[in-house]
Amino acid sequence: MLKQQSHIVAPITDDLRTRALYTVNELRERGKADKEAIDKLYNLIVDMTDDGLDFFFLEPLRRLNASSMMMGMAKVGISSMLKGSKMVVHKVLKKLDDRSLGAILDFIEEIIHEPEPAA
Repeated sequence: MLKQQSHIVAPITDDLRTRALYTVNELRERGKADKEAIDKLYNLIVDMTDDGLDFFFLEPLRRLNASSMMMGMAKVGISSMLKGSKMVVHKVLKKLDDRSLGAILDFIEEIIHEPEPAA
């Protein structure tokens, strides 16, 4: 679905991509939205969110050679956003059922892509 729409892209490490795909496959095979699945999914979502926030908010400042004071202020703001996101994600995932787990796993699969080969 995303490929048919305009979209923005945030890079992630190969380790995070591998962990995301492994987690999706593992949780899909289990098919249960139990505490273990919710904890794994929560940690994955938090790590992906953290990488995205860094890329979209801190990377432009790094590219502009922002001062350490500006970077510090931005990091405090990002930290607050991540903390708020964690609370929301935790509350949503606590109420997750097996069908909803599948929908979230589908979404994660949809947004993870391997790097394109160099030209």
